[in-house]
Amino acid sequence: MIDTGNGGSSGQDVGYTAVTSDLYYSGGYLASLKIPSIGVNVKVYEGTGTTPLAKGAGHFTDTSIWDGNVCIAAHNRGTHAQFGKIHTLSAGDRVTLTTKLGTRTYEVTSVSKILETDTSGLTATTGNQITLYTCVADQPAYRWMVRAVEI
Repeated sequence: MIDTGNGGSSGQDVGYTAVTSDLYYSGGYLASLKIPSIGVNVKVYEGTGTTPLAKGAGHFTDTSIWDGNVCIAAHNRGTHAQFGKIHTLSAGDRVTLTTKLGTRTYEVTSVSKILETDTSGLTATTGNQITLYTCVADQPAYRWMVRAVEI
């Protein structure tokens, strides 16, 4: 289990919305994610294991689904390569997340190549943002991490 830091130490409450049964759509997914600049339009399922990622993108179970930092992963190659081009995103590109709680639009602020062991992007935040993860092709020790903030 990953500690998402929901307690915070700055004295400010971090944003966090837990996944509850009433947030699922009838198809078993939690959200739809769109990134027009790279042609992504994918459903987001709970969890980042084999089954959710075979269907679409996966929501990190210990992170928020709405307020604060929403963290999502997907494959970068193969038949389910939803995030194959996220490393080509640029600052200012738009990401849209739709859940039963509403629709939020985010603007990309950074694209980073990080170590697989770096979980800092999963930390809860006070502001609304989305963090996207995928593997780096042929470099199993690394991941691409894209951060985008609500606009």
